[in-house]
Amino acid sequence: MASYILTLQLDPAATGFFNRLRQQYYPAHANEVAAHLSLFYRLPADEPGIMTTLDTMTAQPSFVLQVNELQRYTNGIAYTLMSDQLLALHTLLQTQWAQWLIPRDRQPLRPHITIMNQVTAFKAQQAHEALKATFLPFEVTATGMQLWRYLKGPWKLEGTYGFQA
Repeated sequence: MASYILTLQLDPAATGFFNRLRQQYYPAHANEVAAHLSLFYRLPADEPGIMTTLDTMTAQPSFVLQVNELQRYTNGIAYTLMSDQLLALHTLLQTQWAQWLIPRDRQPLRPHITIMNQVTAFKAQQAHEALKATFLPFEVTATGMQLWRYLKGPWKLEGTYGFQA
């Protein structure tokens, strides 16, 4: 069954920043998609209600997110982000799409952007220490949402739903 992934679209400067880090730290053989903040991991591609709902979300204004931490996992690194507006938007979409959500998508959102994964714990620790030494919290802007078709590896962009500037 075909499925969609929904991600948050960020301003161009933030997108470039996270993509450069992902290209630098993510193993090339496994890096099939650009840096992203996933909102939903599997939405039914054959359900027109998904796109109808997204069309209504474009009236929402852009909003700011705080990049507040560099999180180390056993085999990777992610930047964590926080925004009350993002959490409210995610909860609203969860409510509207409840009948179609897989268990993972029913959980509370923990916004993050992974820049390293599938590496040894030692390599993750070294990179985390280097990045953490210069990390200062900063802000990025959410400019919309992007709907991607999952292709068992790379993703294909199906639609961009921009917020009001």
